[in-house]
Amino acid sequence: MAAVLSLSADAWITVGVVIGLIGALVGDVGRPDLVMLSGLSALLVGGVVTPQQAFAGFSNSAVLTVGALYIVAGGVQHTDALSRLDRVLFANTARLPPLLARFMGPTALLSGLLNNTPIVAMLTPRLQEWADEQDIPASKLMIPLSYAAITGGMMTLVGTSTNLIVAGLMEAEGYEPLHLFDVTWVGIPAALAVIAYFVLGGHRLLPDRGTSAPAVETELDENMFEVTVTAQSPIIGETVAEAGLRDLGDAYLTHIRRDAQVLQATPRLTLEQGDVLAFNGRLAARERLLRRPGLKRTLPGGDGRQDDPVRYETLPLYEAVIAESSDLVGATLGEANFREEYQGVVLGIQRENEPVTGPVGTTELRAGDLLIVEAPSDFERRWSSGSRDEFYWVAPRDGRAPHGSDDADEADAADEDRTARAPLALALTGSMVLAAAVGLAPIVTAAFVAALLMILTGCVTAAEAQRALNVQVLVVIAAALGIGKALETTGLAQRVANGVIGATEGFGPVAALAALYLTTNLLTELITNNAAAVLMLPISMATASTLGAPPTAFGLIVAIAASASFLTPIGYQTNLMVMAPGGYRFRDYARVGWPVTLLVMTISVTIISVLWL
Repeated sequence: MAAVLSLSADAWITVGVVIGLIGALVGDVGRPDLVMLSGLSALLVGGVVTPQQAFAGFSNSAVLTVGALYIVAGGVQHTDALSRLDRVLFANTARLPPLLARFMGPTALLSGLLNNTPIVAMLTPRLQEWADEQDIPASKLMIPLSYAAITGGMMTLVGTSTNLIVAGLMEAEGYEPLHLFDVTWVGIPAALAVIAYFVLGGHRLLPDRGTSAPAVETELDENMFEVTVTAQSPIIGETVAEAGLRDLGDAYLTHIRRDAQVLQATPRLTLEQGDVLAFNGRLAARERLLRRPGLKRTLPGGDGRQDDPVRYETLPLYEAVIAESSDLVGATLGEANFREEYQGVVLGIQRENEPVTGPVGTTELRAGDLLIVEAPSDFERRWSSGSRDEFYWVAPRDGRAPHGSDDADEADAADEDRTARAPLALALTGSMVLAAAVGLAPIVTAAFVAALLMILTGCVTAAEAQRALNVQVLVVIAAALGIGKALETTGLAQRVANGVIGATEGFGPVAALAALYLTTNLLTELITNNAAAVLMLPISMATASTLGAPPTAFGLIVAIAASASFLTPIGYQTNLMVMAPGGYRFRDYARVGWPVTLLVMTISVTIISVLWL
């Protein structure tokens, strides 16, 4: 008790800020970058850290390396360099065990060479499409995809931003930094063990949600209806806005079919006789519309359209998963002005494994929500997963994006030209890894040069490179580094380290490693991996110093534990990315993930203690 009461005023301020940060992140009261910046500001205003200490993280090599790696991954993605692996990843078989082994192994390998988040963004739509063809539930595949990417990210320093953060922070504090393949000693056995777990029986714990198509699609036939403008209608010659048709409260106009054309329902579009108005919403709205003069029910099948509203001629349909950093999080579609800002109309929203049943336009959106969007054929190009600030990934539904316009033809030609650069993008990525591996250049230098060459050679445009940068992640890392500095300078890290040593006294440094792993892993499941790594590393380093143990061992345990998020969808980005496409509930992750958590923890503590202690 005396030790607690003897804390300095700065230490008490830091305790309050850290508790507040954890509470805010767990409660999801705001975007993680804004939460972390708020905490850093409190420490700065309170005089706990100097401006130099607070903002040193923004120039840390880890932040620069992560940013460069996003651009490198963007170059690989935009050249579609991994498309040739489809035959390797997706076999023509419905037997689950060999299928899991076939795509989890390459996913883990790729995640070790490139950042694992864009790997999942690239593979999720492909895996979903393949599952459709094979009639395999996506719920049997998406969690294994995420877990393979997570453990694959542990295989090298560049596999995940968490590894780079730990390495950068250790270097900034004067410790020997982690090298490119230090984590490989743990990452490869962990990845192999997780793959074996799913192949040999773990797949039985995966839920079976039936069809691989998003659950929200089954609701579209109940939510979509059409009315036709007759010759006697008073709205002929009026715009959509003047006719009061754009938003009816419980329904909204999605598009207009005019002869063979499908038109976006823009507010200034003038209505004509024979226009077929397609709405999404409650059928009560249709009955109100039919009571208006000059509007009649559109009969299914009578004008060449099919009975299934998802298949009839509309603008293309897309799936888009909202990113944690998106401006859409916490807003409704109306507040976000989605139609104008994103040039599309949301037909349905899926949250976890259930479609949202309330009015789509007034539903507050969350990270991980899957949207069914009707939009022109350039929607995917404009909002692809290279722009991860808004969507984790965007993909056409059932490949229905039309081509044939001049703009589409030009875009296709540009895409073909870009695809020809795929070998170059792979060569630049391989050269980056090789240069760092043999010591030719530090990883930050190799990544920066590779990113610059990706832009100069046309593998990724400057605009695409800018969109590929996940600014929120970079800000979280930089701000968290400043908060970690406060833990160190106020002596809090040493106090907690003494507590860890006291609790494991008599059991040796291996027990201290296990205690730090458990604590870091728990924080990861609550407040995300990067924040957990930065908060726990000063404590881990203080523990190593007190025990006289190698800092590398205690840095590695934090890096691995912070990445090993298998129990919740919020601890690691890739888990959230696959939640709606897989139709998972929150508890599915705990059910499937607890054996994986114990497996990876046992492997990590054992190997690190044998090789470094």
